[in-house]
Amino acid sequence: MTSYLTNLFGRSPIRPLQEHMDKVHACVSKLQPLFQALVTNDQDTIAKVRGEIAALENEADELKWELRHHLPTGLFMPVDRRDLLEVLMMQDKIANQAKDVAGLVLGRHMTLPEPMHTLFIEFGDRSIVATAQALKIINELDELVETGFRGIEVDRVEDMIGDLNAIESETDKLQVQLRDILFGLEDDLRPTDVIFTYQLIEGVGKVADLAQRVGSRLQLLLAR
Repeated sequence: MTSYLTNLFGRSPIRPLQEHMDKVHACVSKLQPLFQALVTNDQDTIAKVRGEIAALENEADELKWELRHHLPTGLFMPVDRRDLLEVLMMQDKIANQAKDVAGLVLGRHMTLPEPMHTLFIEFGDRSIVATAQALKIINELDELVETGFRGIEVDRVEDMIGDLNAIESETDKLQVQLRDILFGLEDDLRPTDVIFTYQLIEGVGKVADLAQRVGSRLQLLLAR
């Protein structure tokens, strides 16, 4: 009888989803020491931190695999299976993006023009904050389930999503400023360095964008 009920209702997938997002944020947080090493041209530290990011991304992949392959198929899951898988895939993309950024910095032996240093560190920090905010929102999912996606908890999460959107908008503005600085420096840099620096700026901005998409996906759940 217990086995039948377990299959019917399913074990809640919320906690594994939260654990995955926690690992994703740990992965993204490593961008902070990576960018500090970038502005000081510390290639040894860049290589070390890139390895740490890759290891955390692999751990996140393992958690993703576990959740996908042990996801309950019962009739009474607290969140629709498709919705949960979409959120999981968006979280996965954040970790992948952090790994791609680190791979670009290491693989190209990148340096950063000095006029960009301060703003770039701020830019990276805001992207990390966006992921932290996405984690806070995901960690509210169990409360949302308990309240049936109704009441003041929904208002609370809506406010948190609004904060995430504001953070992502800040990263957009910083991204524009960094591009403007780089544009003014183009004549003094190798063309290939210019190209890959633009790619780096875009890649870091995408971290915040993907974090925002996690929030947007949950907002769709709240609207149902």
